[in-house]
Formats: sequence, structure tokens, C-alpha cells
Amino acid sequence: MAAGSGQKIAAASSNGNVPVTRNGMLDQDLPAEGSEHAGRFLAGFRQWWPYYVMMAPGLLFFFIWHYVPIWEAKMAFENVRIIPPNIWVGWKNFEVLFSSPIFYQVLANTLIISGMKILFVFPVPIIVALLLNEVRSGKLRGAVQSAIYLPHFLSWVVIAGVFIALLSPTDGAVNQIQTAMGFEPVNYMTNTGTIRWVLVVSEIWRSAGWDSLLYLAAIFAIDPQLYEAAEMDGANRWQKIWHVTIPGIVPTIATLFILNMGMFLSADLNQVINMQNAVNASTIDIIDTYVYRMGLSTGEYALATAAGLFKAVIGMALVLISHFVSKRLTGKGVW
Repeated sequence: MAAGSGQKIAAASSNGNVPVTRNGMLDQDLPAEGSEHAGRFLAGFRQWWPYYVMMAPGLLFFFIWHYVPIWEAKMAFENVRIIPPNIWVGWKNFEVLFSSPIFYQVLANTLIISGMKILFVFPVPIIVALLLNEVRSGKLRGAVQSAIYLPHFLSWVVIAGVFIALLSPTDGAVNQIQTAMGFEPVNYMTNTGTIRWVLVVSEIWRSAGWDSLLYLAAIFAIDPQLYEAAEMDGANRWQKIWHVTIPGIVPTIATLFILNMGMFLSADLNQVINMQNAVNASTIDIIDTYVYRMGLSTGEYALATAAGLFKAVIGMALVLISHFVSKRLTGKGVW
């Protein structure tokens, strides 16, 4: 900048007439911030427009099914009428909901099933990823990965059919093995003591392999020099896993755990509704099946919306709590 220009800026600044901004430039000399951002966005869009087009269907799906319904959450505070407008009733729907013994039963079922999945399903992908990382043969690892990833692409209708066939008390493979070993056959799909474990095992079979991809990616991102340093210190394979691999994937574990806590009260509607029958309904009836039944079967849209809003608020609270606890314990969180 010329000396004369610098003197003008200094004089104007001392008189309090013109504010001086970064690098000694006048405000009016700087490009408009909004136009600068718009220019960068348009340049990026012109460069990456095929990827934006590929993203569009997914974004449209989430907008229609996850953002538009937020506005209709107000039905939880209304008396829904066939002919609008609806009548505002405040907390009445929640009072009806919390006074229903059926709701407390489905809430208890949801907490039990979701708790079992957090305890027994969440750690399995971590273990699978650690085991796959220790496989030295690329062909063997590829074969195992293909086998354990496949169930993820099956619908719950197919998986439910597979488990119903396997667990049949008459000709199911599991009961045939039990009978051959001298045990009595068990109808796992109608036994209220076993049906929740069927949900856990089927969830592990379907999701463990696919979910392990995230942990494998985190493991591959660990600096190899850390393993070399551990070897120089005399660490064996187990010690390298414990002191290098697991600490390296702690941020990924913390993030996924927090996200899972947000879905804690969503015990997988698709799984439960395909495994449910008249005998085990009281044991695996969850909030999502309650909302489905209230909304579509009986037409109690306001009550169903209240139950769904309750689940969403609790989920958000669990995300916040688990995030701050994770930040305190591990220093890592979602943000």
C-alpha cells in the first residue's frame, strides 16, 4: 500500500470517521462477505455438481421423512379432527399417555430390549474389527468379510423367516441338535423367556459384520509407527491391541456409542414387527409398535404423536448426557 494511502487511513481512523479493518484496508475496500461466500459456493457447485446430483435423492428423502414431520409434531398438543382445524388441548394427550398402564409396559419392554442390545450387540462389531485386523491372509480376510457383510443386505422379512425356520420346535435345525443331545425342544419364537434373546442374536447376525467397517477404517488410520515403537519395546500382539489399537479407535467408539444412545428408545420397529406374534407380543411390544398401532390401527394420531415426541425428547437428552460424559471421560464427543 502506498504511503499516502496509509496516511489517509491513519488520519481517518484517528478522526473516528472510517473504521480500519484487517491488513490496514478500509471497510469499503473489502469485498462483500456474502458475495464472496456465494462465489465460492457456485464455483464449488460447478466443479462438483455430479456429486450434488447423486446426493439429491438422499437429501430429499431425509427432508420429506425427517424434517417435514417436525412441523406436524404439534399434533401431540392438539385434538386431531378429520375436518380441520385441530383443537389445541395442551398437555392432555400426554396426561392420557402417562396414565395408561399399556404405555408403561411398552416402555419397560423398550428399555429392556434396548439395554440388551447396547450390552451384547454394540461390542460385537468392535471385536469383529479387531479380529479381522489380525488376519494376515488377504484372501481369507476378504472371504470372511464377504460372508459376514451379506446379512446386512437382507430385509428383516427374510431374516425373520430364516430364524423362524431355524428355531422351529418340530423341524428346526437348532431344536434337532438339542434333541440329539438329549434336551427337550423349545419354541423360541413363542417362549417369552427366549424371544428377546432371539432379537439380540438376529441383530448381531445382521449388523455386526457391516458395522465393523467403521472400526476397521479407524484401525487402518492408526499410524503404523506406533506399532513399530510397540514392537521395539517388546510388546506382543495382545499388548499392541490393548495399548495401540483400542486407544486409537476410542474416538470412533465414543461417537458411535453416543449416536446409539440417541436411538436407545428405538428398538428397531422392522425387526420387532416381523418377529412378533400373538404369544410373544406382550414381551416385545415396544414404543414404536405402540405408535404404529395407535396411529394406523386405531386412528389415535394425537396420542401416537405424543408417544413419538416423548421418545424423541428422551433420545435427544440421552445424546446430550452421553456426549458430556464421553467428553469428561475420554475427551472425545460428537462435537
